[in-house]
Amino acid sequence: MTLAPERTALSVQLRLGDDWLTICDFARMTPGRGVAALLPDGRQVALFLDRAGRLYGIDNRDPFGGAAVLSRGLTGTHEGRPFVASPLLKQRFDLVSGQCLDDGTVRLATYEVRAA
Repeated sequence: MTLAPERTALSVQLRLGDDWLTICDFARMTPGRGVAALLPDGRQVALFLDRAGRLYGIDNRDPFGGAAVLSRGLTGTHEGRPFVASPLLKQRFDLVSGQCLDDGTVRLATYEVRAA
């Protein structure tokens, strides 16, 4: 009998400079739902997993309302691009670029995220 080697659990990691910061177990991510994480410098990031298995990271602070709530927003797509809508005033933010789809002058910070 041949046994397959055990596969270790994946972690969600966020790039900070030259290093990768482990945020949580990949298994704790739910497609279409966000997760907020506190970074070492006090900022917050909102992480999202889409239904195709892609991970995204954006600033969690809503620039219009000022509250750290984007991880609780609704996700969707607009012209094939994934976005999150703020739970406050419903502005939509592109999860790839951070660009506000409703106000071209506003953009969020984005983060490189991986499962490793």
